Amino acid sequence: MKQTNYHLFDFMDFDVDLQKDESLWKAWSPVNIREQDGDILMDVPFQKQKLQNDMAPDTDAPQVYHTLTVRAYRPDIIRLFITMTDDEMKESTDILQMDGEVERETLTVNEDNGFYTITDTQGRTRATLDTRPYVLDHWSDLLPAPQPTIRLMLYPDGNLKKPVVLSDDHFSPPRYDGLPIGYCLSEGKPDRATVSFACQPQECFAGTGERFRKMDLSGQTFQLKNQDGQGVNNRRAYKNIPFYLSSRKYGVFYHTIDYGKLSLADHSTRSVQFLSDRATIDAFIIGGETPEQILRGYRLLTGFPSMPPLWSFGIWMSRMTYFSAEEVNGICKRMRQEHYPCDVIHLDTGWFRTDWLCEWKFNPERFPDPEGFVRHLRDGGYRVSLWQLPYVAQGAEQLQEAKEKKYIGPLLKQQESEGSNFSTLDYAGTIDFTYPEATAWYKGLLKNLLDMGVACIKTDFGENIHMDAVYHGLPPERLNNLYALLYQRAAYEITKEVTGDGIVWARAAWAGCQRYPLHWGGDCASSWDGMAGSLRGGLHFGLSGFAFWSHDVPGFHSLPDFMNSPVEDDVYVRWTQFGVFTSHIRYHGTSKREPWCYPAVAPIVKRWWQLRYRLLPYILQESEAAVKGGMPVLRALLLHHPDDKVCWHIDDEYYFGKDFLVAPVMNSEGRRDIYLPEGTWVNFFTGERYEGLRWLKDHETPLEIMPVFVRPGAKIPLYPEDVDCTDEMDFNKTVILTVDKDFKGYQL
Repeated sequence: MKQTNYHLFDFMDFDVDLQKDESLWKAWSPVNIREQDGDILMDVPFQKQKLQNDMAPDTDAPQVYHTLTVRAYRPDIIRLFITMTDDEMKESTDILQMDGEVERETLTVNEDNGFYTITDTQGRTRATLDTRPYVLDHWSDLLPAPQPTIRLMLYPDGNLKKPVVLSDDHFSPPRYDGLPIGYCLSEGKPDRATVSFACQPQECFAGTGERFRKMDLSGQTFQLKNQDGQGVNNRRAYKNIPFYLSSRKYGVFYHTIDYGKLSLADHSTRSVQFLSDRATIDAFIIGGETPEQILRGYRLLTGFPSMPPLWSFGIWMSRMTYFSAEEVNGICKRMRQEHYPCDVIHLDTGWFRTDWLCEWKFNPERFPDPEGFVRHLRDGGYRVSLWQLPYVAQGAEQLQEAKEKKYIGPLLKQQESEGSNFSTLDYAGTIDFTYPEATAWYKGLLKNLLDMGVACIKTDFGENIHMDAVYHGLPPERLNNLYALLYQRAAYEITKEVTGDGIVWARAAWAGCQRYPLHWGGDCASSWDGMAGSLRGGLHFGLSGFAFWSHDVPGFHSLPDFMNSPVEDDVYVRWTQFGVFTSHIRYHGTSKREPWCYPAVAPIVKRWWQLRYRLLPYILQESEAAVKGGMPVLRALLLHHPDDKVCWHIDDEYYFGKDFLVAPVMNSEGRRDIYLPEGTWVNFFTGERYEGLRWLKDHETPLEIMPVFVRPGAKIPLYPEDVDCTDEMDFNKTVILTVDKDFKGYQL
């Protein structure tokens, strides 16, 4: 058992035996508080601590000073920046893409007997710093006096009732459970840094990426390191986002590409703690009166999502995998003949010369006329999506060129695969997107496909890179998290340049990737727990700045046999219903996914597909709103009811846009508890009415429908007729369904 339950070891990652050459430095009370170019600067003395579990200052070591910068932006953002590595405080990076609405605010500081008040040009207090001595009633010398600390309170939106306070978290002077600001030296060099904010006993947290956990994340610590999730029911994450949202109506974005650790009232229930593997802290504290305002503030800093094309909101059909043009054409022909509406056919790993051997070229025997193949599908209303990945395999025809021109990072030694490589291929290197020439080369590979009419590139993988390799722009441990953004940006840009549509189908993500939609939830099991884990991940992903998200219907892999166990009919139907009420819906997985392969339930599935297309006017309306504001399309209940404490714990219901409250059924019994927030609710399919602030206990729902609720008076734009694909739709025909007193439910 390696866990010690001590902050120094479990959170700060010190050697338990204290045998390494490393030291901890704690922030003490700042001096020289001053104004400079609209910012407030303060010199923070850091005192070395003795190398022991019980903290005590090593007064033989001289203090080291580092400057903390406090910067304010409109609207309602405070930035804290301090570096021990001489990093530059930048306004624009690959991640940080500030909107024109973000404006720096000039701050001024006034002192009153050691108490500093920092105000903006509107007269709002944005921070206070207390350097006055503690008030004491001294009677004992049993324990040493507490170490000096930095007592800084932040008011990102000027609301003095909800300060965000640096946390000096200790039981007794020697027993610390959290540091307001601190850093470590390893072998004499700055190695990592930490910052902590105080939290309240009932405070809840959400976000942090596609987190496959319960809604309230308090009491948990997350490793902010992208890796192949290999499922949706574990601690691993494809999409880590260094941002969290608090029920106290503030959010924090840690501007970093480095590995980190985020403890949300876990190592101490009194503190939210962040540890970066680089000795720089760059934190944006975002205020707002609603969670949406806070999420919009995050997007103002890192970029807004773009609007995907119309066809992407239709049905995508795929499996792992189709192997020939003949097979694909047969499936597409049957969907049209039997009127299963569909817009996208996706070819996964089997379109190459060898399955999984990604060479960005069609197999000439099984796809003898790729241009004609793609054109024929397009004439039938289908767009083609293609799988590929950012690694070059041994045996790939591009390998020699990639090595010679250093388009892939040269390996220092061979390493074992860490991700879901279902083939037996050995990947010789990772494409180096820090190198402009490599990026241009990769774009050229995709352009050849896009020029023949391919509509979308599946940017699979990207969570892991070769770590024993040399890259042009960054060391691998710093590139790992950023890689997803560089990879997806390249594919997105060339797709938009050639086709006019900005879209990818991506699995990994880091901060800023919301600019390059869209993302899906990875390799979930075709099971009820796989469905529940997927929804949890999607809800937290939407609370991390992303507008669009999808998932493999009806799950990606089977159980117990990963590739060969059949999917149960009820799982197929219930996951279809969930998918229809998601921003994007794609069928994909290790076994057959076409609806006629499930004949007992195929008629139900067809009706739900037809409903998806009837809903497209509404989905487009809500998507347009999502790319302009702070809301995702698939929304946690807390986004609409932040003051309802129950909603901070609901992870199996959601809003689909502003009007639909969705409660997927995720069991074979067809029963579940449903929480209805305040107000009156109408069952969309039955017309039954309910008053909110209540639970519908053990609510039964037949397989043909799903619990979906709307408000009385809701006006839902719908398409009035069935179609086979979006090419057939004339949105001038859109009608408005009004949920009035005569509404008896929508008939599938």
